[in-house]
Amino acid sequence: MLGNERLTGYIDSLYKGNTEFLDRLEKEALSRRIPIIRKETQALLRFLLRLRKPGRILEIGTAVGFSAILMAEYSEDHCRISTIENYEKRIPVARKNIEESGHAEKIRLLAGNAEDILPTLREGFDMIFIDAAKAQYPFYLKEAERLLDEGGLIAADNCLQDGDILESRYAVERRNRTIHKRMREFLHEISVSEVFTSVVLPIGDGVTLAVKNNG
Repeated sequence: MLGNERLTGYIDSLYKGNTEFLDRLEKEALSRRIPIIRKETQALLRFLLRLRKPGRILEIGTAVGFSAILMAEYSEDHCRISTIENYEKRIPVARKNIEESGHAEKIRLLAGNAEDILPTLREGFDMIFIDAAKAQYPFYLKEAERLLDEGGLIAADNCLQDGDILESRYAVERRNRTIHKRMREFLHEISVSEVFTSVVLPIGDGVTLAVKNNG
């Protein structure tokens, strides 16, 4: 949660944790400084999965497979997850983790750039989790609009950039200005969209939730 480490620590202490495998994978990833979703975001995803019971999930950004495995663990047995990763060094690690998790039958790893893979996919997803290249969020949103069924849910992580989203682009490090601009564009587009009803939550590093409207 942004802005209050003590409060975040207290809330995190209330969570009961995940499975032994996920807890071990989280610990290993953090020790290697591999970014994975924060505990507050994990809890939110578990809640959304129980609430929505999606049958088809698309994840953009696999990393080492932590969030895909978490979604497989806490979703219904019939749920199937497609997850996209383009970083070559992480793909074999993710495949190994998915296999060892016992959820290989639920998770399909698509190796390559999301910009190339997304246009090849067919619509029919109930939920899309976005946690990949931040500068590409506006593109992901356009593809999500096409791929989601009516009533489908988007969950987009890391939308507030540890508070940098509030700053002028000139106050942001030059190397991060494109990300800053594109994330602001994403947040504006999804907030004013007539296709989606959305909310931005100050959970973790900011999570945007959006439901595709009917009709």
